[in-house]
Amino acid sequence: MEIRRATTVFQILSASRLFDARADPDWARRFHDNPGHHLFLAYDNGAENRASKSDPVGFVSGVETIHPDKGTEMLLYELSVDEPHRRRGIGTALVRALADYARTHGCYGMWVGVDPDNAPALATYAKAGARDEGRFAMLGWGFGARPDGKPH
Repeated sequence: MEIRRATTVFQILSASRLFDARADPDWARRFHDNPGHHLFLAYDNGAENRASKSDPVGFVSGVETIHPDKGTEMLLYELSVDEPHRRRGIGTALVRALADYARTHGCYGMWVGVDPDNAPALATYAKAGARDEGRFAMLGWGFGARPDGKPH
């Protein structure tokens, strides 16, 4: 397995099948062009059940958040590993890659929001060194349907 930071729009689009919905090329360009957005891709060069051995089998995305009195921290925005490749340490390796990047690029910490009943995600984050900092409520504002057509 190999973990690489996505450095091109093409690489971001190559992970599209792992996202919740098909990646939009314009949004992928905006993501790529924003220096505070990061995407790491996992490749399983020995995998036989993919169309191309150059297709990623997992990804993690992170967004730097900056506040005037706190500095910069990394939000682990999303993590996904293709079903046939789960339970092999790929998710943990992706999280560690993002954490290492955050640590070496001036972030004072990293955080992720996860449903408390999502046992696989909780186990992955714990294996990658995260600790439970307590429960919180997540509130949102919906401004219509999401771009993928799903309700907010």
